Amino acid sequence: METMRVKIMNAIAPEGLALFDEGFQYGPDETEPLGILVRSSPVNVADYPAVLAVARAGAGTNNITVEEATAKGVCVFNTPGANANAVVDLVFPMIGIWLRNIYKGIAFCDGLAKIPRDQVSLEVERRKSAFRGVEIAGKSLGVIGLGQIGVRLANGGIHRYMRVFGYDPSPSLDNIHNLLPEVTVTRSMRAALKESDIVSLHLPLNDNTRGMVNAEFVASMRPGAILVNYSRGPVVDEQAVLDALNSGHLEAFITDFPSAAIIGHDKVLITPHLGASTHESEENCACMAVGELIGYLRYGNVAHSVNFPNIESIPADNVHTRLIVINQDVPGMISFVTGVLGKHHVNIANYLNRSNGKIGYNIIDLETEIPSGVIADIEAHGDVIRTRCIELNQR
Repeated sequence: METMRVKIMNAIAPEGLALFDEGFQYGPDETEPLGILVRSSPVNVADYPAVLAVARAGAGTNNITVEEATAKGVCVFNTPGANANAVVDLVFPMIGIWLRNIYKGIAFCDGLAKIPRDQVSLEVERRKSAFRGVEIAGKSLGVIGLGQIGVRLANGGIHRYMRVFGYDPSPSLDNIHNLLPEVTVTRSMRAALKESDIVSLHLPLNDNTRGMVNAEFVASMRPGAILVNYSRGPVVDEQAVLDALNSGHLEAFITDFPSAAIIGHDKVLITPHLGASTHESEENCACMAVGELIGYLRYGNVAHSVNFPNIESIPADNVHTRLIVINQDVPGMISFVTGVLGKHHVNIANYLNRSNGKIGYNIIDLETEIPSGVIADIEAHGDVIRTRCIELNQR
């Protein structure tokens, strides 16, 4: 069986790497990989002619040339939900830190080291009222983006006795079904914004969301509202937010993405991209990403892809070869492929097809080797993007 070469980019949790068995060769120095495992480094699939799949140990894939990958028949994976708890665990404390003036209180306490010890208690009692805050309970929370992070945040708001409004431009029913019934799903983003004291963003970065939080978005928010961004930095037009902070329309901006424009502003609270930075999150992401690569490289199975339809099949004992055909989603492709196989007298043990509306993905299990000429005939079709022959070496 062919050794599967995987290029490792960035530090990947060892618990994930331990899932690779002797059939895989992996490391940062692989120059002609079949698979790439990455966190935040940029990946241009054009730099790796042999690559079959890229797995991102995290949710966002804006560091990968996904469109070019699709055109070349390269599967791109992410790890949805693997870091969801980590992000939610950070968002609520950060909101509380702002509302309760905790960051100012900590700075005040640090300054107490400079006064005589016998005056500390007196100074605390004298000054503590300056840091009086407000509670999360009773506030309204707007969650923009109802993926796994957004759903967990929305549910967490309900558990904290908040009124919660959620909006997603392209909701997944699987995610929506996990929302608590007390969450109000709005039909428009504007409806969620006008109801919310706190608006939290949980969106992928793409052409539709880049700069989405602009002057018009901010103007639709309640006066005195708080904006929270733990999704991707470029989703927010920072100048529009700064203008709203300076005018008093927004109370605060809490974000995970430092930039020169917002550092030092007294209404901005920033963490250094810590959303998914927990041991548990990194382990979960690594294990999921490695599992996705193993399943794809070894069997052609697709799970959690951002550009291919999800499709999985366990080959039966009588299967000698698995043929993968990736094509544009156009009518007649299944009959075309089966026609080519029939012309070459190849018996099909199992045929599975899925589509995501753009890409068709076919898993075709055969009991024999693929005769000469079959692949060339299939690839001659103008809508076929890529084929793979996986020798399963079954008895």
